[in-house]
Amino acid sequence: MSQVLKRTEVPAEHRWKLEDLFANQQEWDQEYQIVKKSLGKIAEFQGKLSDSEAVKQCFSLEDDISLHTERLYVYANMRHHEDTAEPTYQALSDKAKRLSVEVSEALSFITPEIIGLSDEKLDSFINDPSLSEYRLTLTEMKRQKAHVLSKAEEALLAQVGNMSQAPNTIFGMINNADMKFPKVKNEEGKEVELTHGSYIQFLESRNREVRKNAFQAVYATYAKQKNTIAATLNANVTKNIFYARARKYPSVLEMSLFGDNIPKEVYTNLIDTIHDHLPLLHRYMKLRKKLLKVDELHMYDLFAPLVEEYKLDITYEEAKRTVKESLKPLGDDYLQHLQEGFDEGWIDVYENEGKRSGAYSWGAYGTHPYVLLNHKDNLNSMFTLAHEMGHALHSYYSDTNLGYRDAQYTIFLAEVASTLNEALLMDYMLKKSDDPKAKLYLLTYYADQFRTTVFRQTMFAEFEKIVHERVEQGESLTPQELSKIYYDLNVKYHGSEMTVDKDIEMEWARIPHFYTSFYVYKYATGFSAATSFAKQILEEGAPAVERYLGFLKSGGSDYSINILKRAGVDMSTPEPIREAMGVFEQLIEDMENLVQ
Repeated sequence: MSQVLKRTEVPAEHRWKLEDLFANQQEWDQEYQIVKKSLGKIAEFQGKLSDSEAVKQCFSLEDDISLHTERLYVYANMRHHEDTAEPTYQALSDKAKRLSVEVSEALSFITPEIIGLSDEKLDSFINDPSLSEYRLTLTEMKRQKAHVLSKAEEALLAQVGNMSQAPNTIFGMINNADMKFPKVKNEEGKEVELTHGSYIQFLESRNREVRKNAFQAVYATYAKQKNTIAATLNANVTKNIFYARARKYPSVLEMSLFGDNIPKEVYTNLIDTIHDHLPLLHRYMKLRKKLLKVDELHMYDLFAPLVEEYKLDITYEEAKRTVKESLKPLGDDYLQHLQEGFDEGWIDVYENEGKRSGAYSWGAYGTHPYVLLNHKDNLNSMFTLAHEMGHALHSYYSDTNLGYRDAQYTIFLAEVASTLNEALLMDYMLKKSDDPKAKLYLLTYYADQFRTTVFRQTMFAEFEKIVHERVEQGESLTPQELSKIYYDLNVKYHGSEMTVDKDIEMEWARIPHFYTSFYVYKYATGFSAATSFAKQILEEGAPAVERYLGFLKSGGSDYSINILKRAGVDMSTPEPIREAMGVFEQLIEDMENLVQ
């Protein structure tokens, strides 16, 4: 589609059907009133949650309120995303957000009140058959109990909450508002402004001088702020340690993993297993050097295209056909629901004026999932379609097989279903392709996903672990120390084939994820779990598919690690990461054979 349409001009077959959530505004308004009335009813349970009947009624009403609120919120925001400039839905989105806050406040007494009961009382609830559908919720409350403080202490910690946002807020201001990069020359030799958004485009330039200048300009700019940003990162680490100690966790790492009930071994196994397989990354660096025909491979060469310009024009209709064909290994049931998604108004396909950028899968329990795309006729958009439909079908299977409370899956699991679809699509494309140029293009695309999602995120995860452990042991982190830790990790990860430029020592200063501590490892574990599933499905067929569909149907009905384990991927062992590394090794071999 060449010109960008106004929302009103978008043909119905390219729009999602939000009418499946609410037929009209009047229906939305009626449901909004229902929630408002229910908030008064929930307050009646306050101070009365000491017998199982009251708990059952309270949980049932809580689910009812939460589900209606979710439906209102999702609809209002998806309408807003269709055209963000449209004032009617801006206002509706704000109204839904305010309701959401109000609901959170109204429900906030439930968990503390139940956690405040004796262990014996909690055990009696957990074992009570009349509360069986809430067993996981109650078990989880009991598990959290050891880290909940007295009422007065909790009130104090709540007041510290706003202060604890300071490091993240300050970093955001330095990074997004105050940081000004110099002008650099683009490929035409024109002086243009360097920004966060254009930096990667510069690094993807075919002109090496352009890449080098942008790279040096970015890190020279961060180096000027190194004392301030080091103080900000230090403050974030200190804040984390304060919370870990206040809540009686052995370390910040264990506190961060506690929410998802992830054993510490999952984190340490990831780092150790990636260390064992660093020779593979070093081999890939050697191959990059050969393909780029350079004597020295520099850090600014990591995003440079390895294959001459290769354009794959893929229309949306072709993308749907190819994605469906590639997901055949998942069986007829999966394909049938995928087709349903294509045909029955799940997807908002093309860009239009004012539409939210990017892509996502979203929805509310009780209605089919929705997918927002901004489809362009290229390879990337086809992979995005496969990815988002992976999320959508995960939600579909969870929602249709489980009650509201158990259907919500964790972030730890979310990326598995989407990445698995990408892995199967890639496998299909590689097997189907007989053009060496196309094959090399696909192989480098996939190899770079391993480099950025598994190796790079694990390196970030290791940096966070080292930094927190140093401060927990009473050491301080100077800008020089942070830069040394970061530089040494780059040398270790990229190996002797890479000339590790001194400038990269400042990269720690520009990673926003370091302010959401111990989060990035989930990218690497999710990618590894998905790659492991894909390998099992392609090699074993039906039994592996059965296990995988079982995973999709499990939602959040158990702890994430148990759900994966039952499906045949045990993240508490190094095995899934080893399997992913086996796939990476095969990619490198295939590339080496093509470029001999």
